[in-house]
Amino acid sequence: MTSIEISTDQDRLEVAMIHAFLANDSYWVPGISRSSVEKCIKHSLCFGVYADGRQIGFARVITDYVRLAHLLDVFVLPDFRGRGFGKLLMSHILSHPELRTIVRYTLGTQDAHGLYAQYGFTSIANPERQMELLRPKAPLPPGNAEL
Repeated sequence: MTSIEISTDQDRLEVAMIHAFLANDSYWVPGISRSSVEKCIKHSLCFGVYADGRQIGFARVITDYVRLAHLLDVFVLPDFRGRGFGKLLMSHILSHPELRTIVRYTLGTQDAHGLYAQYGFTSIANPERQMELLRPKAPLPPGNAEL
């Protein structure tokens, strides 16, 4: 039987694996530099999923630890999908003690609506109240010249 663990210990994260997946296999940040991934990790509450000690999944949350949290970079490596690890990760995030007062979680997804719907995520109820600022010509962070 596989031993599964979820940890928020950033020292345990396999940054090379996280970077490789995000840069090469994600649709949301293709080509992201390792330095940018490291900076994102440093400034987020991160969750590593481990099977028999090997990291097989990841997610991070940007939050004020009081009312608002944004979920990003959620993935399970392809060889480990379909075994419930993504569901376990989501359950762990939503029950994490430091996030117990969060009233509003947000996220963006292209292809995992079914997973997130199981945890109560829906389309934004009042999109007319939501705004965004897109800055496609904003300068890239150092090390991301390839984007």
